[in-house]
Amino acid sequence: MDRYEALGLIETFGIVYVLEAADAMCKAADVELIGFENVASGYISVLVHGDVGACNTAVETGVKAVENMGAEVYSSVVIPRPHQDIEKIIERYSIENLRG
Repeated sequence: MDRYEALGLIETFGIVYVLEAADAMCKAADVELIGFENVASGYISVLVHGDVGACNTAVETGVKAVENMGAEVYSSVVIPRPHQDIEKIIERYSIENLRG
């Protein structure tokens, strides 16, 4: 797995809202969808990667998309130049591993 320039993550409640966030994120910036994870009790996180500026734009747009639907974003973050060991966690969320 290549090292990412940045990771962008959004966590909200419900698959409908996380799909709206993911769609908005991928349309707003040159980011690639890594995957998603049902964290607990309906909270779902979606992860993207790309350059720092693209991840910032994607996360901001994804948050607005969820809020425009009347839902709340539980948390969001952009991690520039994540440490290489973070890849051990990211692999678990990869869409490629879900197809498996």
